[in-house]
Amino acid sequence: MNIAVYCGSSPLALPHLKEAARTLGTWIGQSGHALVYGGSSIGLMGEVSAATLAAGGEVYGVEPQFFIDAGVAQHDLTELHVVETMEERKAMMIELADVFVALPGGVGTLEEISEIMSRIRLQMTPGPCYFLDLDGFYEGLSRLLDRMVEARFIEQAQVDAGFIMAKDVDELIGLLSCHAEAPSGACAVPVVPESNLAMG
Repeated sequence: MNIAVYCGSSPLALPHLKEAARTLGTWIGQSGHALVYGGSSIGLMGEVSAATLAAGGEVYGVEPQFFIDAGVAQHDLTELHVVETMEERKAMMIELADVFVALPGGVGTLEEISEIMSRIRLQMTPGPCYFLDLDGFYEGLSRLLDRMVEARFIEQAQVDAGFIMAKDVDELIGLLSCHAEAPSGACAVPVVPESNLAMG
């Protein structure tokens, strides 16, 4: 299973967030899965990729040339796809991935994961998307989704089906393990009828 992980690249990220990224990367590598990510060597991006490689896993990075020119690309990846724009990066990561994960991150992570959420909502991309809501990091997003449900822009079943919050990295790994074992079985979330796509 190719797992796309979206996360922050700030080297100033809090230590326990970096530890969570390392734990996820180690599990990806040890479990025989592959990491798809933004290609950088710094912040949570660097932690998850280095841990996956150290655990024997495959890592596919997608990095715009201007980031490589800035010297932040991760070395020794299984494969590094070099693109010109952020739009190309997002499109290629979606193409390479089977499932999507959002770790804590900044506005770039928010932009990327918002596109995934929209594509899941429109049934353009397989879901669900998993969020690491460590220390309530994505609490605000959960509240916003609740408001969208209240305003009838989206149905609660669609939120429950497409956007799954994990309170810690162990819960996230459990959800991903279940998804890998039964992507369309007992662990699968319900399919939203196409007739409901007009909302929002």
